[in-house]
Amino acid sequence: MNTLPGMAEPTDVRLRLTVVFLAICAFTAGCASPQTAFTSAPPTVLKSSAAASVVSSTSPFTVTSAASVNGALGIDSTCDGAAKSPALAWANEPSGTNSYAIVMDHVPPEGGRHWYWVEWGIPASTHSVTAGETDNGVFGGNSVNPNVGYAPPCSKGPGLKTYTITVYALSQTPDLPTASTASVNRDTLLSAISGVTLAKASVDLTYSR
Repeated sequence: MNTLPGMAEPTDVRLRLTVVFLAICAFTAGCASPQTAFTSAPPTVLKSSAAASVVSSTSPFTVTSAASVNGALGIDSTCDGAAKSPALAWANEPSGTNSYAIVMDHVPPEGGRHWYWVEWGIPASTHSVTAGETDNGVFGGNSVNPNVGYAPPCSKGPGLKTYTITVYALSQTPDLPTASTASVNRDTLLSAISGVTLAKASVDLTYSR
């Protein structure tokens, strides 16, 4: 192709443009090829923490009685039988438990309240008591007789009676007398542990003559 006087050859123009392009690339820290310039970076995969998928749960403090058959108080725990306190077991006590206390009571149809078992000072390492056990804590009085310790209920009259046994998890042992404990009744014990009770669990047992 002919060129006018003073005009550069096409080859020279292309060479000059290439030199300029390379200079611009060097100044701007390099040029991407057309193929790589439009290639997006691989997506970032967010991994959820394994700890986040764990649901924290706390099992409740519970008490059960081996003396119970279908929710009934065994005859050996009444005055119709061996008159032994029922066997108990409890689990999932709260952190900080220092000792336990036990109360067994009953609300008769005519009103008021009777209690048959008042005990405290049960060591924190204890999680069960056998039937008739007497050496695991300190016993108080009852509303049946003047004696210290468990008094078996004597269900009067026909009909189903309900007896409630409650185990209390305590942050400390209540300040109660360890001698002449017959004066410690249900209300005395509940008052003494009102400020140190961490949790309580109950089981209802029924009996009918």
